Formats: sequence, C-alpha cells, structure tokens
Amino acid sequence: MKLVRFGPKGQEKPGVVDAEGKLRDLSSVVADITSEEVRLSKLAGLKAADVAALPVVEGDVRYGVPVKNIGKIIAVGLNYADHAAESNLPVPPEPIFFTKAITSLCGANDDVMKPRDATKMDWEVELGIIIGKTCRYVEESEALNHVAGYVLVNDVSERAFQKERGTQWVKGKGCDTFCPTGPWLVTADEVGNPQELDMFLDVNGVRMQTGNTRTMIFPVAEAIAYISRFITLQPGDLVITGTPPGVGEGKKPDPIYLNVGDNMHLGVSKLGEQRQTVVAFSLEDQEIIG
Repeated sequence: MKLVRFGPKGQEKPGVVDAEGKLRDLSSVVADITSEEVRLSKLAGLKAADVAALPVVEGDVRYGVPVKNIGKIIAVGLNYADHAAESNLPVPPEPIFFTKAITSLCGANDDVMKPRDATKMDWEVELGIIIGKTCRYVEESEALNHVAGYVLVNDVSERAFQKERGTQWVKGKGCDTFCPTGPWLVTADEVGNPQELDMFLDVNGVRMQTGNTRTMIFPVAEAIAYISRFITLQPGDLVITGTPPGVGEGKKPDPIYLNVGDNMHLGVSKLGEQRQTVVAFSLEDQEIIG
C-alpha cells in the first residue's frame, strides 16, 4: 500500500496510490496519516479499505511528508563502505547515528533552501524507515516486524557546518528543508526485502550516485536493533540508513557542491522519486510540515 499526504503546506489530505498509479482521496477512511495511524495495528484497518471505491484525485498535486507528526529522525552515518572510503574515513565498527531536526522535514518535491553562510551544500539519497511498533531492546531477528513501511529521503547536508564548525554533525544536517521525505510511504509487505533496492541521484541531469541497499554495512534489521539499545523508537519515527558513494564532497579531483538554481532528481526502487530545486534562504515563515 502506498500512503500519501497531498495538498498545500499545512492543508494536506490523506491519500493512497492504487495499483494503476492513480491517487485516491482517503479522507472518508481516516482524517490524516499520522504517527498514530501508522501503528501496525492501525495499518491493518487502512489496508482493508476498498481503494477502488475511493474518489480519484485529478491533476497535479503537491506531496507532503507522508506521515504527520513524525516524532524524531534518527540517521545512520557512513553505512556504505564505499561512501566511507570516499569520505576518507574508516568503516565504523558499530553504527554511527545522529539526529536531524523535525523542522528539516519537507515534501518530496519542495524547494530546498541554501542556508545563510553555506558553502558546501551536498546531497545524499537514502532509504528511510517508518517505525510501526515501539522498539526498545529489539532483537535483530525481530526488528523488521516493527517496521510500518519505507520512504525515500534526501539527507541534504552542509559539510562546512558539519565538519568545520566544531565537528557536530547535527549542525550540517538539521537545517530547514534538509530532509525531503516521500512522495509516499510504502508498507513493508509491498517492499519486501529492504536490502534489494536500487538507488540513484542526479544533479542538473548528471548522474552522481548509483547504489543498492544490499551494500549497507549495517542492514536495516541490524540498524534498528542497534539504535533501540540506546533510544526507544516509537510509531511514526523516521530512521534513515545512510547513502551510497557519489556525494559532492567525495568527487575527484575537486568536490562539487550545490548552489542556488541547481536541481536534484533522486529515487529508490519501489519508493518513487523526488525532484528539488535549491533556492536562496528566506526568513518567510516556514510551515512545520512534519
């Protein structure tokens, strides 16, 4: 099942994408796709809906973050050996993880703002996990049974903030609009094995990243189990799982960074695609979309 939230910022409605790729309005079944509604017990009810009887939504629509009220974002860093190599860093012996601010969330195709003083803005296509059942000291063998579904995420990063301003990764990861998520949440049963998904990212029409989730150092189940030893994961939380090689920072002979006007196009198989344009920072009020 592909669950979505569509419409203008702050006015999103719940929807579902049917087997033919048509967007259908789910408002008669549920008020919104929230962290409460993605509990595995609640998802079973949504899956029972007669999708064919729901009204079709015509025309172009904006896709918001597919889950409202995401509680927290936990990101696994350096989770692909070849990405660690291009970053001139050793393969970590245990998962590295950090947080991204909830205010970094934005819709799949929303503009991405270049922060003030940013000089090394970068891209990262990633597989995201939406938790569907509380994870606390979960065994690896049981971890995938706690997953509601998967989403495509762009872990936008500002490398100078991340590595040159006190080496606190969160500084370069949590800026507004630095976590485009969606366009939809694909339930775990429809995705199947999360370690068999192709990934790509283009900048201005040029392929920068190509990868597959099978090359993760710490696969999805292991990452969830590990994180749950330190932080309780709750329904609606978002875990992002690292990026394959090809980030701008690692380009040879010289790094490539994003500038205003650049366009990103990325995708993960079964999870859809995103397109974003980099725009200048604005002090206009930003909706907290998550």
